Amino acid sequence: MRIGIDARELVGHATGVGRYLGGLLTEWTRSPWASGHQFVLYATEPLNVTLDPACALTRVVPGPGGSWWEQVKLPAAAAADALDVFFSPAYTAPLRLQRPIVVAIHDLSFIAHPEWFTMREGLRRRWLTTQSAQVARHIVTISDFTRRELVERLQIAPERIAVIPPGINRIVHADGPRRGGVLFVGSVFNRRRVPDLVRGFAPLARRHPTLTLDIVGDNRSHPHEDLLGLIAREGLESQARWRSYVPDETLQALYAAARAFAFLSEYEGLGLTPLEALASGVPVVVLDTPVARESCGDAALYVRAGDIAGLTAALDTLLFDEAVRRRQLAGAAQALARFDWATAARDTLAVLLTAAGGRAS
Repeated sequence: MRIGIDARELVGHATGVGRYLGGLLTEWTRSPWASGHQFVLYATEPLNVTLDPACALTRVVPGPGGSWWEQVKLPAAAAADALDVFFSPAYTAPLRLQRPIVVAIHDLSFIAHPEWFTMREGLRRRWLTTQSAQVARHIVTISDFTRRELVERLQIAPERIAVIPPGINRIVHADGPRRGGVLFVGSVFNRRRVPDLVRGFAPLARRHPTLTLDIVGDNRSHPHEDLLGLIAREGLESQARWRSYVPDETLQALYAAARAFAFLSEYEGLGLTPLEALASGVPVVVLDTPVARESCGDAALYVRAGDIAGLTAALDTLLFDEAVRRRQLAGAAQALARFDWATAARDTLAVLLTAAGGRAS
């Protein structure tokens, strides 16, 4: 079977959806149970990943990579490739493509909270995602929470939705002493309350002058949040760092050194980086939300949105209370058991095969 894939998220620095697609492709191109299929990847420029050319072809379709590319140039290129099914891993799909489509929709933040997006971006996301959900034969999502959102907000029939948790990249698990401090990894959206993290960290930084806070993620907030200005106002220039991106080896070192991980998101489809932290031996504090409870279970400390004093206390506990650290990390294995790349790839491929139906060769 020939499976077309929108691979734009693998161009440049792969984050979020790019890492999701990369995890699936790694399994599909090395697993014997997927060896009978060919994957055709469409992108705006050559990909920064190495895949077996015997089962993965890359089609470079030049263009800016936005909605016009997706809706006009991509279908024209894909039409010549005799595809059996097409997989769109990032919310929207080429609506006029004359092939069965499976689309992955990870969350509906742009519908649930339109105030977090510019008017133009919000309208584009809402319209294209809604239309893509309607034309797709099947929808893949990553949590029961988002499945309920799809049913309630887009009126999608439950039987068209497959909940397939992604795998977790087990970056590193250091056995030695952890000499770092608090870590956050993820794109900086307003819903992730990174300024609250800076404010909650500040009292601890004043009590412990060697304690550090590392923030890793592109600032995509709207309205824009001035992280560097806030760090300066809190007097944390020597202890807190924000970097929009770091290479994998630097990220590994940060996970290896961190003593606590904070992810204060009030809305997620799942929230993968707290799970990566747990898999790397780093205890986590998260906001108390349904999706955080679904993903982390007992392997996290939970705080209320806006409770800065409670956040400070939770960070203090994770940093310095060894009994709590051990107890939380002991529960990580149960929370992480659902998140396996081989299982995610096998189940997603099964959805693609079902969508293709009689078209598969």
